[in-house]
Amino acid sequence: MTNATSPRGLSRRQLLSRASAAGASFVIGTGFMAAKDAAWATELSALKPETFATLVQMARDIYPHDRAGDKFYVVAVKGYDTAEAAPGIEAGIEGLNAAARGKGFDSYLGMGWERDRVDILRSMEDSPFFQQIRGGLVTGLYNQKEVWPIFGYEGESFSEGGYIDRGFDDINWL
Repeated sequence: MTNATSPRGLSRRQLLSRASAAGASFVIGTGFMAAKDAAWATELSALKPETFATLVQMARDIYPHDRAGDKFYVVAVKGYDTAEAAPGIEAGIEGLNAAARGKGFDSYLGMGWERDRVDILRSMEDSPFFQQIRGGLVTGLYNQKEVWPIFGYEGESFSEGGYIDRGFDDINWL
């Protein structure tokens, strides 16, 4: 493998290694963002990287699944990274951060305990912003075929004759 550089001057490997050496919580490049542990990365076009990271954490706090990786949540909220959606998302995330600052934290992401973040989400669950994100997550997260095995879902059954004769009651994770 060659150590070719990207048109922006750094290879992906160089970017990630420099960020981890610096102890960055996430890497910000021109339109690029990666988690500190490199479990996920995405290119951004309209949202600020801090906003997107907060949106991913918000998604995880709304629908927490310990066995589902962050990459599934990234896919679920990636649709909000548009020029049309960005102003509303940025404002909503600023509302989350303001609520966190009101509780003595520097930001929503800076809140170490899930319980504290969920308290903030509960206080705003009737807001249009929260409802927009929660509603989008229902399909954005659970319509990903790659996530179905984590939950024991085998997919649609109509083409197989339905669930009655296919073990509708064989779910073992409940």
